[in-house]
Amino acid sequence: MSTATEVTKSIMHLARAMKTPTIGKVFEQLADTARDEGWSHEEYLAAVLGRQVADREANGTALRISTAKFPTRKTLEDFNPDYQPTLRRDVLAHLSSMSFIPKAENVILLGPPGVGKTHLAIGLGIKACQAGHPVLFDTAAGWVNRLSEAHQRHGGLNAEIKRLRRYRLLIIDELGYLPFDADAANLFFQLIAARYEQGSLLITSNMAFSRWGEIFTDEAVAAAMIDRLIHHAEVLALDGESYRTKTRRELLETTTPTTP
Repeated sequence: MSTATEVTKSIMHLARAMKTPTIGKVFEQLADTARDEGWSHEEYLAAVLGRQVADREANGTALRISTAKFPTRKTLEDFNPDYQPTLRRDVLAHLSSMSFIPKAENVILLGPPGVGKTHLAIGLGIKACQAGHPVLFDTAAGWVNRLSEAHQRHGGLNAEIKRLRRYRLLIIDELGYLPFDADAANLFFQLIAARYEQGSLLITSNMAFSRWGEIFTDEAVAAAMIDRLIHHAEVLALDGESYRTKTRRELLETTTPTTP
């Protein structure tokens, strides 16, 4: 009969062989709990495996968030919808369920600077990571630079667009802050066309669709792009005063000046 020490060593060896480090860390502690509380063998096994799965999922989420290259960490829970009374709570709740990603649908956030578009984009991106979806974030200018560098390599653009298929959600922030020349507009259109009904896009822009011709310096290209983007999309128009400006003004109003 094996001794308790031999059994412990055997379990730790098997945990390493199966690459399940959490099991190796928690099985003894959970075994003590199981004996004290009278768990069945099945309950103990479920508890050990549950801890392993939870840790693996947490590590996977952390890796996906790191890989996504978010410029900062913002969550939907931190977003104050009171500053956006026109934003429907039911639509935001639907989007946060991530049901749009398996259907390769898009999300378009339109509105002036400072109303929370980037915050919402990052928050939804983090939710996607937590749901197990690979995500990649960049500004519109950053995406164009990426595509331009790939285009300069022989066959590089097609290879790059194909590589991006592994990401279930691409986030394109700040579309419209800088106009594109004809070459940049063409590269951007190829990305949009390649993602059509194949993968989700989340785009934020400070310009209404009617002004996208100014971004791409070509009304036809802009129309073709919009047509593909909104065919399967949720479009949210945000409005109001810049959150940063509002916060700054409220701070100044509540600050009592001191007498020198």
